[in-house]
Amino acid sequence: MNKTIRRAAAFSLLLVFALLLRATWVQAYEARALADDKHNRRNVIAQYAHPLGDIVVAGSPVTGSKETKGGDLRYKRTYEDGELYAAVTGYSSQAYGSNQLEGIYSTVLDGTDPRLGNPLDALTGERADPGDVLTTIDPAVQKAGFEALGDVKGAAVALDPRTGRVLGMVSTPSYDPSEIAGSVDGDAWERLTTDEDKPLVNRAIRQPVAPGSTFKLVVAAAALENGLYGSVDEPTRSENPYRMPGTVKDLENENPSAPCENASIRVALQYSCNNVFGKMAVDLGKDKVRAMAEKFGFNDEEQDVPARAYPSVYPSTMDKAQTALSGIGQFDVTATPLQMAMVSAAIANDGLLAAPHMVSKVVDADGDTLRSYEDGEARRIVSSSTAEQLRSAMVTVVEDGTGSNAGVDGAEVGGKTGTAQRGVDNSEKPYAWFTSYAKDKETGEEVAVAVLIEDSDARRAEVSGNGLAAPVAQRMMAAALK
Repeated sequence: MNKTIRRAAAFSLLLVFALLLRATWVQAYEARALADDKHNRRNVIAQYAHPLGDIVVAGSPVTGSKETKGGDLRYKRTYEDGELYAAVTGYSSQAYGSNQLEGIYSTVLDGTDPRLGNPLDALTGERADPGDVLTTIDPAVQKAGFEALGDVKGAAVALDPRTGRVLGMVSTPSYDPSEIAGSVDGDAWERLTTDEDKPLVNRAIRQPVAPGSTFKLVVAAAALENGLYGSVDEPTRSENPYRMPGTVKDLENENPSAPCENASIRVALQYSCNNVFGKMAVDLGKDKVRAMAEKFGFNDEEQDVPARAYPSVYPSTMDKAQTALSGIGQFDVTATPLQMAMVSAAIANDGLLAAPHMVSKVVDADGDTLRSYEDGEARRIVSSSTAEQLRSAMVTVVEDGTGSNAGVDGAEVGGKTGTAQRGVDNSEKPYAWFTSYAKDKETGEEVAVAVLIEDSDARRAEVSGNGLAAPVAQRMMAAALK
């Protein structure tokens, strides 16, 4: 055999060896990764080969599955009152994947979660019957918030202060997940993803904005906890207007005739005095205000309910003038409705914050629990005395102050309004906020609610927390306490 043939044969053997080595590598090490790849069509076919498990509200499923005609995807997801519950369920789409509870619990809902199977299934390759996800949502509260928000751009969250259960989570404008559940819904997807109002964004947890004067509750809590003032009725040292340190700009009040000079915390909350809380934040210093904000949940990058909420932010780098603005919920302070509901919930619950959660149980096809989310896991945010004083001041806001539209018959109601500047030089219509709690005087049942109105058809001069957001909170609180 001549040298050329020997070299060609050796090279061919090397190629064969390389191919065998690659095939062994793929089968032994990469098989699972390839099988789990999101672009693997077989996975989608298998996922929709059988009806999915359900997301359940108050014992009734708000999701379903229906058989399709033609194609290789046998079933697709359906939704009962899709727009009403979209901020809770999210979507499960044959073409665009899934999110919210549909995404988090996808393996339970499609039967591939290892906890659902038995040893025989592992040997036969049979898919287990799917499980269900049981939510904490109260349908009456959810419906009240959704109907009250109506056509405005906004969001609302209702919590049970004692347990942390999410009773309602609404974001508007909403969408019907059924519209994008199939494999040929490109037009609907295009319309939703290009809509300037962003209906696919869950504003309740995923779009933090300036909280405005609702943040004054956090500053007041910091002042009481750090001993800056002994009670909510002690006069503060607050000139009116307040000249922000290092500037020639005064921090003025919306109502020039309000009794804000040296006003107590109660009066300052009642009239929403910017001069009081701007100076209070400077007197405390940004570190103490930030420490209190973080106790309530700000700057938490792992706030899961179980859907991940975007962090609400209290900044760490500010000068004194910026700290003054942060004291009224402006500058770079941002919050979600979930976060501001947590503030009111902790105050209502005697200073204890129960971890918010939207799912009570995940169960298998027989109803046996795979995972339970316990109620009442709480941590202390402020002392019982501070919480009691803040509740008293919040009641004054509703009964004699800027939150008059939040009253619920037969209940103690406390709240705080907020109107947050928006855009460069306040060029856009402001955000309208309201955060509150209500306690039934007979049963002791409680609820905490936060509402954000991002945009509405109201004229700029008519935008206020009491006028736009408080009525939404009132309807959700009334529904929760029935």
